[in-house]
Amino acid sequence: MKMRVSAVQYHLHSISSFEQFAHQVEHYVKTAAEFEAEFVLFPEFMTTQLMSIGDEQGEALTIQDLPQYTEAYHTLFNRLAKQYNMHLIGGTHVIARNDKLYNVAHLFYPDGKVEEQAKLHITPFEVKDWNMAAGEGVRVFHTEKGTIAILTCYDIEFPEIVRMVRAQGADVIFCPSCTDDRQAFYRVRYCCHARAIENQVYVVATGTVGSLPTVDLMRLNYGQAAVITPNDIPFPPRGIMIEGEINNDMIVTADLDVTLLHQVRERGSVTTWRDRRTDLYTDW
Repeated sequence: MKMRVSAVQYHLHSISSFEQFAHQVEHYVKTAAEFEAEFVLFPEFMTTQLMSIGDEQGEALTIQDLPQYTEAYHTLFNRLAKQYNMHLIGGTHVIARNDKLYNVAHLFYPDGKVEEQAKLHITPFEVKDWNMAAGEGVRVFHTEKGTIAILTCYDIEFPEIVRMVRAQGADVIFCPSCTDDRQAFYRVRYCCHARAIENQVYVVATGTVGSLPTVDLMRLNYGQAAVITPNDIPFPPRGIMIEGEINNDMIVTADLDVTLLHQVRERGSVTTWRDRRTDLYTDW
């Protein structure tokens, strides 16, 4: 089984209307469609761009205002997924539920179905400055092309959660991210490589680029998209199938062959998934 994936290095810049946001999103989707992508990954916190629209006084919106765009966000991505017949991982969008804010990744299927995966591990700044709440559970998503999981940014830094989705059958981990400096970017990136090696899975990652000068905590972005593989003979030696140019507005596209994962799990140079010592530690 093969799937073609595209990852968007989404360029954040100030806008004045939701229509401008919609046009930018559709530009990326159309570009991915030209490459016949079946899955398109957008980055974490991409919809914070909507905060730059501002209020009647010209002040940037706050994170508490962002959920007012949830219906429009759903309508946009749902339409594009159906129109272009692809799976869209619409980055993350902040939603309000039971008087709490959640950072939620959304998976839009081409048949109109929508699934959610809330971010499970919340960074200190998200708690302190945005009062973000943690999601309650992790799951995998079944598609015609294979089983996937969506783990957002900080989530990928916790090996246990990736073990759990691999045990549930996930072969591809989509990791939408948003980082503002090199340290944060490489922390997430190196963890993506570690999780791919440990679990013998593909990891598709991307992040925001550009800046939102009027939006607090989103003034800087340092991002790069990449498709990361296990380090074994069927795959590139550095474990990088493709990567973008850091901080550029662009898309990367690659074909993922899931059968190669099954091969290396059974008879690779190393068989890390099969060789887990579950007599010594938890079997997820």
